Amino acid sequence: MRFARFLTVALMSAAILAGCTDSSAGWTYAPAPSLTPPPSSAASPGASGPAASGNPNVVDISALGVKYEQTNVTAPADTPFQISFENKDAGTPHNVAIHLGDVNGAELFKGEVFPGVATRVYNVPALDAGAYAFVCTVHPTMTGTLTVE
Repeated sequence: MRFARFLTVALMSAAILAGCTDSSAGWTYAPAPSLTPPPSSAASPGASGPAASGNPNVVDISALGVKYEQTNVTAPADTPFQISFENKDAGTPHNVAIHLGDVNGAELFKGEVFPGVATRVYNVPALDAGAYAFVCTVHPTMTGTLTVE
């Protein structure tokens, strides 16, 4: 009887030891994302206008903290333009969609949704002069005004 208990304990110990010495951990270590955003050439919060390159056909918009850093931007009327959208929120998906008038207006353009930290350049078709809303389709509280002139 004593030998049976000894054998049972020995087998259980061997099984536990074998489980602990498996060569694959079953998980992968990934460091926590930095709370400090990477350096950016994007315009300062609330700024509007063309990209730093000076090209009036490129509009810079960036997102950080689940909000757009620029709430008013300007684009040229009656000509296609680009939106350079920088998503600074690590692992959080955002995009830029353009609506006629306000956020409840018809959606005229919808850029790809992608997680940050990354940048995408959207090709936007020509728009008539006027005021439009831009909004994140994932986070509808993220809004801004696009003035086309």
